[in-house]
Amino acid sequence: MLQLTPAEMLLAGLLAAAMVLLAWLLVRSYAAERSLRAQLGDELAALMEQQLNVQHRDLLRDLHEGLARQTDRIGEHARADRELLQRGLTAASLQLSRGMKVLTQSVDGRLDTLSGQVNQRLDEGFRKTNETFASVMARLATIDEAQKKIDGLTTNVVSLQELLGDKRARGAFGEVQLEALVQNVLPPDAYAFQAVLPNNTRVDCLLTLPAPTGKVAVDAKFPLENYHRMFDTEAAELDRRAAQQAFRADVKRHVDAIASKYILPGTTSDGAVMFLPAEAVFAELHAYHPEVVAYAQAKRVWIVSPTTLMAVLNTARAVLKDVETRKQIHVIQDALAKLAKDFRRFDERMGALARHIEQASRDVQDVQTSSRKISAHFEKIESVQFEDAGSEVSREAALAPARDRDTAATAVPVDPRI
Repeated sequence: MLQLTPAEMLLAGLLAAAMVLLAWLLVRSYAAERSLRAQLGDELAALMEQQLNVQHRDLLRDLHEGLARQTDRIGEHARADRELLQRGLTAASLQLSRGMKVLTQSVDGRLDTLSGQVNQRLDEGFRKTNETFASVMARLATIDEAQKKIDGLTTNVVSLQELLGDKRARGAFGEVQLEALVQNVLPPDAYAFQAVLPNNTRVDCLLTLPAPTGKVAVDAKFPLENYHRMFDTEAAELDRRAAQQAFRADVKRHVDAIASKYILPGTTSDGAVMFLPAEAVFAELHAYHPEVVAYAQAKRVWIVSPTTLMAVLNTARAVLKDVETRKQIHVIQDALAKLAKDFRRFDERMGALARHIEQASRDVQDVQTSSRKISAHFEKIESVQFEDAGSEVSREAALAPARDRDTAATAVPVDPRI
């Protein structure tokens, strides 16, 4: 929207006022003329009625002269008003032209500035768009790479499904998973894989734990066919219920087999472990088939998943560590006794060293005392004032016996430790 300056608004107001004034003057002149004509007509009629004879021509002449003069006067006023209005309009036009020119220049300058800012922002927008596009392309490349990995993972999942479709393959998968868990937690002497029991049965893993637990058999089972049929959405409700009953029967059959083969009195512990390699199967059993879990517990068979087996193995490792620590407690006590003896010997030697250091400190102080005394003697000798050589010789000759006595009497005793 175009905005006017105060000068332009003032000029537009003056122009409007001039137009209104001109219209008012025209209306006024026209009304005055009509009023004057009406008045003159009335007067003329009266005069004609009063002076129809003598004054008729004079009145007409005067009337015509007055009308002419009035008309001329009105015409002059109208011309003056038109000239004044023309000059006002001309000045207003000039002022408006100058204002429009200034306004045009201002608008052009603002448009140039705005155009520069728009170009700058467009350049920045294009740059950011290019950066965003490059980032999007990089992310698309990453997504393509991830898609390739997902495709590979899908292939692996399909292969895993094909692998788990066979009973032997599932059994091998469970055994491998069991071996990996056991090897990662327990020391090598605490377990044995594919161990043969006295009844000629082979167990997947035999744990050797401290008494009174003893040997614990762990066997991997993977009841998967009926489990999948239980959740098949395309199957009928009766078929899913039949699969559920078959699933419970499969688990009970595995529990009976483990209880009969791997719980041997006098050889193994009074319980065994059935390992389910799938957490989903384990959760299904404990959530919706508690009677099967209770049946297994009654048979002294403990059902575990990879997570719970890890907890059991960690507990077993802690027990083994505690037993080994107890076995080595006498070694630790002997080492502590030797360490105490060595520390007492170290304390005695440290005391002797402290005494030697203290004696050396006293010796150093005595040596410093002797050094100060010797220095004092040298200073006295250097400060002696000798007399002439002859008088000194005669004095020494005369005073030799007395000096000997004085020397013997006033000799400074020397510290025997010097």
